[in-house]
Amino acid sequence: MGRKSQRKNATMFDSDDDTSSVSSSSTMPSERLLNPGMDEVTVLKDALLDQSLDALYEKREQALATIVDAFNSDLQYEFVEKKFATLLHQCLHCTKKGSTKETSLATHVIGLLALTVGLGDHAQEVLEESVTPLSQALKSGREILKITSILECLAVITFVGGNDPEQTEKSMQIIWQMIHPKLGSNVVATKPSPAVISAVVSSWAFLLTTVDRWTLGPKIFQETVTYLSTLLEKDDRSVRIAAGEALAVIYELGTLEKFAAEVKGSANGSVKEGGVSQEALMHMHGLKAKVTKQVRELSVEAGGKGSAKKDLNTQRNLFKDLVEFLEDGYAPETSTKVGGDYLQTSTWYQMIQLNYLKHFLGGGFIKHMQENEFLHDVFSFTPKKIGGGKLSNDEKRLFKSPNSALNKARTQFLAKQRMLAKNMNVGHYAATAMEEE
Repeated sequence: MGRKSQRKNATMFDSDDDTSSVSSSSTMPSERLLNPGMDEVTVLKDALLDQSLDALYEKREQALATIVDAFNSDLQYEFVEKKFATLLHQCLHCTKKGSTKETSLATHVIGLLALTVGLGDHAQEVLEESVTPLSQALKSGREILKITSILECLAVITFVGGNDPEQTEKSMQIIWQMIHPKLGSNVVATKPSPAVISAVVSSWAFLLTTVDRWTLGPKIFQETVTYLSTLLEKDDRSVRIAAGEALAVIYELGTLEKFAAEVKGSANGSVKEGGVSQEALMHMHGLKAKVTKQVRELSVEAGGKGSAKKDLNTQRNLFKDLVEFLEDGYAPETSTKVGGDYLQTSTWYQMIQLNYLKHFLGGGFIKHMQENEFLHDVFSFTPKKIGGGKLSNDEKRLFKSPNSALNKARTQFLAKQRMLAKNMNVGHYAATAMEEE
């Protein structure tokens, strides 16, 4: 994308031909008024968005808040199609030069932008253009709001645009390093706050739901489970809940069963490079037994451990479900009302994806679940049209992001979802099935 150039009263971005065609829209309202197919409300909304985009050069915080509200209240497909590059670049600029509040709003807009464009080239562009500036902003950030907002943005844009496993793993590493930094001679370790730890673990677990069980090697598996086990002992309840959800995803992947099959299938107890020894496998099972004991205790906690009692029932319910899963292999089933429909989940990875996106979207969750086709594909959810009947062709068009590569990307995504579901179905006691393969 274009380089940054300094001007007297505003910072703009140079751009290539594609970007320059997406200008800052001073003439757009009048052009829309000439279109008899646009109603007055739509024109006013688009005009407000155009004005807010222009205002990003001066009154950034107010403009960003307006854009967030607009993206939450409606699916801004046409606006994004015309102003995609301008909006992305201005928001990235805010993460470099803006205040903590501006950074929080700008990163939220970037996440909403990715969810709006859905699968395809635009989503990949959002990820590729954003990873480096977001990573740099994380390293320089000290405020909790700024850090947690960037973490959530990075997780969401990777979830949508990370078709390459290496892209997902890179984002997961960036996120994880916020609590386990790579220390160098000029790096001083700082103790992360409970809010940052919770955001890191939740974001990391959210992205872990998109990878297969071959991603976690034995060393990473042991180190991660050991660390998450220590988090179950922390006083902050949100940290314990985040750790529990991450452990649920790890064990649902069937990684431990994969290691068991490797050990049983090895000749004469020999261990290949990067493989698992019998001793390591025993240690992993010991870790699981320890985690199960911790989880069982947390499922019946009487309260008092952790300042916020409002999360006590959430913790108890989560860990009751996790105990049942670790001991018997049954994942919880959930039902979430979306308008007149119910969105069902039957795996840990689906439930954690849903909870994370629900938290990120906030007040825009229902609107997006009803009209965002990307989310329909993620959760295999087909909402009923309000008032009954079938969707018109125009409505079907509006339910799709304006990506020329959408159909190809959608097919790839659905294939990936089926693969993940198959992995999850292998499930808790998968060693026998894996041996037969």
